[in-house]
Amino acid sequence: MSGLVIAMLLAMLDNMIVAPALPTIVGDLGGLGHLAWVTTGYILASTAATPIWGKLGDLLGRRITFISSIVIFLVGSALCGISQNMGELIGFRALQGLGAGGLMVGVMAVVADIIPPRDRSKYQGVMMAVMPVAMIGGPLAGGFITDHLNWRWAFYVNLPLGVIALLVCWFVLAKLPRNTSGRVRIDWTGAALLTVWITTLVLITSWGGTEYDWGSTMIIGLAVVTVLAFAAFVLVERRAAEPVMPLSVFANRNFSLAGALSFVVGFAMFGGVTFLPQFQQFVQGSSATNSGLLLMPMMMAAMVFSLGGGALIGRTGRYRALPIVGSVLMTVGLFLFATMGPDTSRTLTSLYMVVLGAGMGCLMQTTMLIAQNSAPLRDMGAATGAATFLRNMGGSLGVSVLGALYTHKLTDSFTSATGGGGAVKSGSGVGQMTPEALRALPEGIRHAFAKAVSDGIDVAFTWAACAAVIGVVLALLIRHVPLRGTAGANAAPDGAPAAPQPAE
Repeated sequence: MSGLVIAMLLAMLDNMIVAPALPTIVGDLGGLGHLAWVTTGYILASTAATPIWGKLGDLLGRRITFISSIVIFLVGSALCGISQNMGELIGFRALQGLGAGGLMVGVMAVVADIIPPRDRSKYQGVMMAVMPVAMIGGPLAGGFITDHLNWRWAFYVNLPLGVIALLVCWFVLAKLPRNTSGRVRIDWTGAALLTVWITTLVLITSWGGTEYDWGSTMIIGLAVVTVLAFAAFVLVERRAAEPVMPLSVFANRNFSLAGALSFVVGFAMFGGVTFLPQFQQFVQGSSATNSGLLLMPMMMAAMVFSLGGGALIGRTGRYRALPIVGSVLMTVGLFLFATMGPDTSRTLTSLYMVVLGAGMGCLMQTTMLIAQNSAPLRDMGAATGAATFLRNMGGSLGVSVLGALYTHKLTDSFTSATGGGGAVKSGSGVGQMTPEALRALPEGIRHAFAKAVSDGIDVAFTWAACAAVIGVVLALLIRHVPLRGTAGANAAPDGAPAAPQPAE
């Protein structure tokens, strides 16, 4: 558990440290239109890699794949720190994401290998308690680095922690099971097709209506490629001896519902964490450090509800109420964020964060627990990878879609308020605006830009809240199936043939 906790902290810290630095990074390297891709590139790569890492763990053993993912993550972090333009930064963030996909699925799969579901909620509660530490400490560290050092250290700071995680995992995970048959069949075709249709789908949502018209040849071509690659992927996975994503797990009702709910959670919440610092810095006038500190109410609420939910499941074996309550709280919290404006106080914003954080705490570990309890043990890595994939895919699409909506509304609102020339005459374009540059502009332009950011935030959170409503419906459809490790739990759910259960 010590090695897993350190690796989980490493994976969760990265985005939290980078988020407060994004306004400064974009201002330094230029290109507001590429803001979402700093996060989307990372999430997209980790999304595509997650099911592949999960299956490789089933085939090769968790230790070698887990350590390999740490190494790739560290190399990507070092390269991000030396980026000279947005193109390089996005590419190296994608390399980071390849490693991060293995970190997240590796932690969850190892826990699933060694701990039965009834007790697993307690351990996953501990893992989720790492999240507030990362999400509070990460923005604080990222804000301090941005204000007092150089934004490049937001990436370099991963290196010492990563080396510690690498050394600990090298020694403490030595006794994990590994493949001893000497024969490994990797579904490379399925992995390639998976990567293609994910990438083209995210490009459609990112470029449609912004870089290209929705009816343009480029968008239509990407849509055709997406459909064809997805269809080919399904055919390949149905016939592959060791599919990278076993489609059989989706025949289980609870697994499909938990996966769909994970997708919605990723779509709605990644957008909130990504764009909230923009509001805090540009509208409320917070420094990068303080914008990280101001996220504390959301993170503390997430930690309390995650630990409390894990303890409740461990004591009662009941879990169905948690995703329902969590999805409702998430929806309410996002709608509250959509009402924010230039006059919204920090106290009121903090109260909204508590609501959203409580929803996060109820949902994050529970959806994974339901998915793992619904999958056969021999496919635990692949199933964990599939569930994580769906959450990351939701996050990738969420950031790209919400980012496009945010940027479009911000630009339109600012152009309307200034007549299209205010920022240019002041020597700072909208796409290169930083909090420091904004403070140096005339009061009228500052007010117009703050109002434009607020308008963009409102649009992004309104759509995120609408997506969260779907999550409420999905949560209501989940049925309670006894957790393995509890009385009567060895019967396979949904009437499927029971899988042999090892002694636990």
